[in-house]
Amino acid sequence: MNLGGKVALITGGGRGIGAAIAKRFVEDGAKIVISDIQADLLDGFAQSLNSDNVATCAGDVTSYKDVQKMVKETVKFGGKIDVLVNNAGIDPGGSIVDIDINLWKKILDVNLNGPFYCMKAAIPEMIKQGKGSIVNIASLAGVRVIPSMPAYCASKGGLIQLSKQAALDYGPKGIRSNIVAPGATKTEMLVNAMKGLSKAIKKDAFEVLTESVPLRRAAMPDEIAGACSFLASDDSAFISGAVLLVDGGAAIVDVSGASVSKAGVGWGV
Repeated sequence: MNLGGKVALITGGGRGIGAAIAKRFVEDGAKIVISDIQADLLDGFAQSLNSDNVATCAGDVTSYKDVQKMVKETVKFGGKIDVLVNNAGIDPGGSIVDIDINLWKKILDVNLNGPFYCMKAAIPEMIKQGKGSIVNIASLAGVRVIPSMPAYCASKGGLIQLSKQAALDYGPKGIRSNIVAPGATKTEMLVNAMKGLSKAIKKDAFEVLTESVPLRRAAMPDEIAGACSFLASDDSAFISGAVLLVDGGAAIVDVSGASVSKAGVGWGV
């Protein structure tokens, strides 16, 4: 993708999918500001990119004051903001009955309020220049549900609807808003989360996670980054309000049919 001349703000950019997006955007020619709540992690990663087109702004997306600073620093660094990537997120579990109320609020604060704050701060700058692209990182869990993950699934489902609302309301101003919804992705966060399952079943948990996925594997972070670069680029100039599933085909699978297939027989046989 060609992102030459574009200026982007990427939240949660210190590791995982966010770091992969940052790396890909720089490779594709963009100037970027990456933000993360972990300042040391952020600075170390930014230095590893070894580019004059990279700046950092540590901050917490649940603080509107911090978010305003992120947008201000992006405009200061690049003279404008063409692209906003809302990637910062957390994924603690806990069923509706069991989850602590404060944890529920925190998950929604990071995963849904954070992107809202970023959009609220960035969209006026995009309106000034008559264009912009917002890329929100949701999840397959925003269109499907995961056992005992109500806060995460609700936050990602809400983010999808928020993205569509922005596409509708600000399309006349030249602003596009799209969603990338990854399936299982081999980030440090998910690998660590799967260690307990791997130990319990005495095999690689990713084999279980992906045994019904048509491509039979998890995504790598750079594969998510490629989709984001496309939606940030002018090659997607007439795409807005879309949900791009980057899930290896997982969303097309019927759970009952998958069970039959795993048994090694055809449907109705």
